[in-house]
Amino acid sequence: MAKVFDVPADDLISKLSDQLKKDKKINPPEWASYVKTGTHAEKIPQNRDWWYTRCASLVRKVYLHGPIGISDLKSYYGGRKRIGYNLDHHKDAGGAIIRNALQQLEASGYVEKKSKGRSISSEGMKRVDRLATEIFKEISKLNKDLERYA
Repeated sequence: MAKVFDVPADDLISKLSDQLKKDKKINPPEWASYVKTGTHAEKIPQNRDWWYTRCASLVRKVYLHGPIGISDLKSYYGGRKRIGYNLDHHKDAGGAIIRNALQQLEASGYVEKKSKGRSISSEGMKRVDRLATEIFKEISKLNKDLERYA
């Protein structure tokens, strides 16, 4: 059985975001269509389904680094902001996006709250590992060297 570590992140996030779109408990808030992702961003996200992509990315990040807090996730999703003629400064991402996404992921059973932050739940780990196994089987069909590991 393949784990999250064994598959490419972009494949996992795209497949997981498709899976999260089907979940009834994960819906973008009303303000998600016109909000920037942080002070470092110049524009709103161009992808209409960016909420599901962010949720899938959060599930992967919590799986890899959990238990992890919102402040660490804000720092991770932040970016560089140009300050006049000075050098760029790091600015954190918006906390409401991360907080609301994690609350929805808790309600759907992917993430659970611990004393030191959020960590992946056993049900969430099963779902993500099952998806990673499917992706690994698809990749191993394309690459004959990986077939013995599938």
